[in-house]
Amino acid sequence: MSHLSADRSPAQPPGRGSVDALISQARRLKGQVDAVRRETEDDASDPQGRWERALCDLALHQLTDLDEHLAQLRDGPPPVPAPPQEPAAADAGTAPPTGSLLSRVGSAEWNLLTDEAGWSGDLYRILGRDPASPALTLDELPSLVLEADRPRLTSMVTDCLVDARPVDGEFRIVRPDGAVRTVHMMGEPVLDADGGTASMWAVLRDVSELRRSQSAVRETRDSLQHHRRRARTERRLAAEPREAVPPAWRGPLRLPRSGGPALDLAAGHLPAGPGTRIGADWYDAIELPDGDTLLSVGGLTGHGPGVTSDTAMVLGAVRGMATAGAAPAPLLSWLGRLLDTTAQPALGSALCCRYRPKARTLVWARAGHPAPLLFRDGTGRVLDAPDGAPLGTAPGTAYGQAEETLEPGDVLLLHTGALLPPDTGATPADRLPGLAARFGAARSARDCLRVLAEEFGAGERDDDACVLVARVTP
Repeated sequence: MSHLSADRSPAQPPGRGSVDALISQARRLKGQVDAVRRETEDDASDPQGRWERALCDLALHQLTDLDEHLAQLRDGPPPVPAPPQEPAAADAGTAPPTGSLLSRVGSAEWNLLTDEAGWSGDLYRILGRDPASPALTLDELPSLVLEADRPRLTSMVTDCLVDARPVDGEFRIVRPDGAVRTVHMMGEPVLDADGGTASMWAVLRDVSELRRSQSAVRETRDSLQHHRRRARTERRLAAEPREAVPPAWRGPLRLPRSGGPALDLAAGHLPAGPGTRIGADWYDAIELPDGDTLLSVGGLTGHGPGVTSDTAMVLGAVRGMATAGAAPAPLLSWLGRLLDTTAQPALGSALCCRYRPKARTLVWARAGHPAPLLFRDGTGRVLDAPDGAPLGTAPGTAYGQAEETLEPGDVLLLHTGALLPPDTGATPADRLPGLAARFGAARSARDCLRVLAEEFGAGERDDDACVLVARVTP
C-alpha cells in the first residue's frame, strides 16, 4: 500500500553545498557566542551576570541543535536499527551523551490497520527502553507519560487521527531509572490511497536540556528584575527622607542674612558609581539666633532607609543643640551619647563648625571626620585637627576644639570621606590642595563647587560624597 503524508508533496533533498554553508555559519556563530559566554562574569552574587550567562547557555544549546540538525539533513536518514532480537549494545537503555543530536531525536510510526508500531533505536534511548522490547502502541504510549501530561498527549493523538491535524506539542516522560525528561513530538497522519488515515508518523526529540536553559533564563531574568526593582525602591526610600531632612536650601546661600561679613555658601552631593546604594552622608548650614553660622558635614555607617532616617534624627539634634548655644566640641559629645541610646546604635563621623562673622573666627571640632581645608592666596592646606574619635565608638568621649581666623577671600572646604574612589591610592588631603589656583580664580562658592564636580564628580566611588564650600566675603 502506498502511503502519502496528509497535505504534503514529496520534497527534494537540499543541495549539499548550501547545507554545508549553513553548517559553517552555525558553527562560526556558535564560536562567537561561546566567546561572549566566557566573557560574562561568573559571579553568583551578580543577577545581571547570571542572566547574561544563562542567555548564552540557551543560545549555545539552540545553535548546537541547529548545527546537528543540518548535519543530519546533509547526511541523510540514520541507519535502520538492528531488529529486536539483535540488541545494538548492552547499555542501549542508558541515558545517551547530551552532546549528540542523534541521541536526542528519534522517530516512530504507528500503523492503525495492523496495530503495529515501529521505533528508531534513538527513540528507545530517549525513552530509556530496551531495544529488544517491542515498541509501544499508541494505546500503550501514555504509560510512559507523567499523569498530569497524559490528557495533552491524548488530545494531540486524537486531533491527528480524527481531524488529520499535525502533531506539535510536548509532554514529560518518566524513564525506568526514574529520570523525568521533556519530549517534543512533531508528526502527521499518513493517508492511504482512499484518503483514510492509515498510520501516524512522528519525530520525538528530547528537549530537557533546552527547557532547563530556557527556565534558567527566565529565573535569572526574574531575579535581575527583582534586584533592579529592589534597588530602585531602596534608592527611592532613601532619597525621600533625604529630601525631607535639612538642608532645605538649594543653590547659593549667604549667611548670616543680617548683613556685614558673611559666608557665601554652596554645597551638594556627588553621586556614587552605578550599582551602589545610597548612603547617609549630609551637609548643613544654618544661621543661629546669636548671628553665628553653623556648618556641618558627616555621615553614618550603612545604607538604606533605616540609616537615612537616623541621619534626619542626627541633623535635627545638631541643629537643636547648636541653636541652644552648644559649642562644637560638647555638641559632638552629646551627639555620641544620643546615638548610643538608639534602638540600634549607629556609628558615624561628623565635622561641626561655628563661624563668628564679626571676628571672622571659625571654631570647630571633629568626630572621626576629615578636617576642613583652607584655601588662601593660591595655596591650600588641611587645618590642624584636634582629637576626635568616631561617633558611637566610645560613649562619653570628650572632643578637642580648634579655632582659626579667616580673611576675606578665604575658601573653606568641608567634605565627607568618600570623595575619591578607593582604587586611586590618594586621599582628599593629597588632591584637594592642588585646586588652590582654580579656587582663587573662582568668583563665588558656586564656582568652586563646579570645580569640585569637574574634578571628582565622575569618580567610581563606593558611596555618595558631600561637599560644602564657604567663601568669606569682604
